[in-house]
Amino acid sequence: MDQTFPLRRREIVEEGPPVKTLKERWPALFTERQVFAEFNRIATTNLQNNFFDAMDRYTPRFVTIFKSKKGTVGETLAEFVQQIDLRDADSDEAWAQASAGVLTVISEDVPLCPNHLHLDAVSTAIIVEGGIVMDNLENLPQAMCLLFGLSYALHLDYPKATKTTFNFIQRVMLGLGENKLPPKLQSLKNLLLR
Repeated sequence: MDQTFPLRRREIVEEGPPVKTLKERWPALFTERQVFAEFNRIATTNLQNNFFDAMDRYTPRFVTIFKSKKGTVGETLAEFVQQIDLRDADSDEAWAQASAGVLTVISEDVPLCPNHLHLDAVSTAIIVEGGIVMDNLENLPQAMCLLFGLSYALHLDYPKATKTTFNFIQRVMLGLGENKLPPKLQSLKNLLLR
């Protein structure tokens, strides 16, 4: 994969083929090891280590911030879920609408709860352009890390509903891109660093 990187990168960036075509042409690119290696080739950064180091660093402060916000956080989460809710997740149309995301499959005996992250899912997968590109992933945080890596490796635009989240991961957690942050991200960063 190292030797074919320039050819693959040119193809991905200049031609922008559908993900399904890329998966057929470069199947190894859709393995955990190669997603992390490809990210390292592009950004010269160890995605997995840096992502989880940042998660460890920022999570305690996030919890404190969320606890202090109480009602506002609940309202914001409800709006977020409403924006991305695909009520009929079994239909092909619903899958096709998912430009990129993480799918968690839970056991039948687990009650469905709105706004629940299902960190103990039976299976976790990544969906890009309406199709599952990686499955049987370890957990939700690992899937988010890999989805971020795939967005770099496949030169994808961030999904509209989660663009701010992905910009936060890129610019605040991993320190990639421009130093000047948009006001929302700068405010959040300031809150986290208190």
